[in-house]
Amino acid sequence: MSAVAEAHIELPITGMTCAACASRVERTLREAPGVRQAGVNLATARATVQYDPATTGREQLVAQVKDAGYGVRDVPAAGVSDADAEAASQRAEYETLRRKFWVAAILAAPVFVLAMSHGRVAALNFAGAGWVQLGLTIPVVFYSGAQFYRGAWAAFRHRAADMNTLIGLGTGTAFVYSTVATVAPGLVAVSGAHGASIAVPGVHGASMGAPVYFEAAAVIIALVLLGRLLESRAKGRMGDAIRRLAGLQAKTARVIRGAEIDIPIEEVVAGDIVVVRPGEKIPVDGRVRDGASSVDESMLTGESMPVDKVAGDEVFGATMNRIGTFRFEATKVGADTALQQIVRLVQDAQGSKAPIARLADVISGIFTPIVLCIAIATFVAWFILAPVDTRFTMALVNLVAVLIIACPCALGLATPTAILVGTAKGADNGVLIKGGESLEIAHKLNVLVLDKTGTVTVGRPALTDIVATSGGDDDFLRAVASAERGSEHPVGEAIVRAAGDRSLVLDEVTDFKAIAGHGIEATVGGRRLLLGNARLMRDRGVATGHLETRAAALAGDGKTVILAAFAEPGRDSWTPAGLLAVADQVRPDSAAAVRALQGMGLEVVMMTGDNQRTADAVARQVGITRVLAEVLPEDKAREVQRLRAEKRLVGMVGDGINDAPALAAADVGIAIGTGTDVAIEASDVTLLRGDLRGVVTAIALSRATIRTVKQNLFWAFVYNVIGIPIAAGVLYPFTGWLLSPVIASAAMSLSSVSVLTNSLRLRRFHPPVVAAAPA
Repeated sequence: MSAVAEAHIELPITGMTCAACASRVERTLREAPGVRQAGVNLATARATVQYDPATTGREQLVAQVKDAGYGVRDVPAAGVSDADAEAASQRAEYETLRRKFWVAAILAAPVFVLAMSHGRVAALNFAGAGWVQLGLTIPVVFYSGAQFYRGAWAAFRHRAADMNTLIGLGTGTAFVYSTVATVAPGLVAVSGAHGASIAVPGVHGASMGAPVYFEAAAVIIALVLLGRLLESRAKGRMGDAIRRLAGLQAKTARVIRGAEIDIPIEEVVAGDIVVVRPGEKIPVDGRVRDGASSVDESMLTGESMPVDKVAGDEVFGATMNRIGTFRFEATKVGADTALQQIVRLVQDAQGSKAPIARLADVISGIFTPIVLCIAIATFVAWFILAPVDTRFTMALVNLVAVLIIACPCALGLATPTAILVGTAKGADNGVLIKGGESLEIAHKLNVLVLDKTGTVTVGRPALTDIVATSGGDDDFLRAVASAERGSEHPVGEAIVRAAGDRSLVLDEVTDFKAIAGHGIEATVGGRRLLLGNARLMRDRGVATGHLETRAAALAGDGKTVILAAFAEPGRDSWTPAGLLAVADQVRPDSAAAVRALQGMGLEVVMMTGDNQRTADAVARQVGITRVLAEVLPEDKAREVQRLRAEKRLVGMVGDGINDAPALAAADVGIAIGTGTDVAIEASDVTLLRGDLRGVVTAIALSRATIRTVKQNLFWAFVYNVIGIPIAAGVLYPFTGWLLSPVIASAAMSLSSVSVLTNSLRLRRFHPPVVAAAPA
């Protein structure tokens, strides 16, 4: 297949109930013509398919899924979002399950009471008790339990077995045997020496004739439906994060098309001029054309402080306009907005598989056939070893118990449910994790490489020191900023910004002359001004004196120093005026975040293209001891590979285009969300808040999620390892205990619900508190 001719589609699957179901849908899709790759996630009930559009399409893929015995939710109607359609589908599924459960529960209750009476209650000891149980059980089996038998038949047609197979065989065997025992008891009745019916421990029967097990079929179906009902409710809660994100978007937009008109947000196109008034949500992404305001971007970045917006600034859909009115040009609409990209990233992460999930998938794929073999062996063993008069009934009861208790649904839900909740919780905390694999690897990282500029530091030079030899600092700064006005050099821009922050009115400049590689010369306020490095001062004969000592100290701290001198018009003698120092400042939270990461057992390394002295100065401020300085952009990925060659798992944190190769080369690439699109695209994790506290949150969340996955897998394995032998009756020779099929079904449902509940505990995850640097 051509690598170019490839399309991507997500299919919302209906009818899946266990890991074996997901595996069968996945296998069916992979076998379809034109499909390059397919993955199915049980927790999200979504199939992700990469295919050749020239060979196949959505209709053919849907037909393939239906042929496997499952369904695909229809494409939402016009005006209905996918999130709303999914929510409606989940509500419909929940209501259907609830209706079937109540039918089963109400009808199974009297069946259970009749069976448990053992004929000892006179009012319940009547000749037609078996027929009453049959009449009550038929609706339970053929209405409430129909989905299990349809699923089992579909699996059988594809030479497979799943949870439906186990439930269908177990309840179906009990129902068919009991029906025969009721309609034609002579065919199955067992007799003692005098022809009396034999009472079998743990086996319930009608008051006359052969024993029946209608309560096993009816109650098991009711309990399994209860488990499914609780699962459906829990999955709905897991999808709340996606729906909350999607629901943040405004419903309408006010655009200028001749006049101001309100239109649905779906009709906004790139290039539209959109008007936003105070208190309104910004409908789509764009760039401010005119006006100014303060915008609350907390839903996007997590920062509580509003951000000022003026002409030329970017604004983002779903953020809240606070005080001003402005107009902006729409640049990204629909699925291209920042909000929808976040939703898509979270959905992709929730739909992906962590490597640890593959173990569960493999086990689930072969588990059901093994269970069937164990069930048959159990039946045979009991039929051979049990007393002749009771062997068939005891063999049957234990076979049903094994089939029911062994359903691998808890195993299949163990990993995807935890990843589902973990990635949603990450999104709530401004950490977008692109896949389950990234989530799993992040918890094992032992080296974290931080790019300096824009990651450890703010990424924009700022004026840090002013030393004026005479007069005030403001007068000196005004003169220097006036000369630098219009400069495109980052140092000059930093000086002009500092003057603006102090509200200084700049002077007119004449006779401006740039001195390549050294500085500038200009006339400001009637005096000649010389700005530049120490070499320029020496060349012009400026006796900088004590300023050189101060300049050397500032340079030792990694700062860029600019010396200044004045001269009166018409005179060549220069008088030192002072110096300014500019530096890319360390983020306020970087030192605390580095300490937190080191406290989590990670070695933190800083990498930069800057000179060694500047890099060492920044590293000292934040507590990093290992520094890779003067690394060219093309060598950053090589340095990451060198660290990986030490057999260590390496995470890379960066924000620039030149960081993209290193982000891709690392085991886990973490992009600062305020950085470039290329860096974000190359990364595995994106931090929306733009600081290193998000790295601490990402790693802590990864560890919490994988810990939950391991807990889930442990209990799912232990449940089956312990439950299956007990159901088979291994304890009976020693204790006389047999596991009733009813108890087995309750235990099976409880195991699935316990896994879901344990995963939902991740919703209480709170990011570690990153303590402020000590004063």
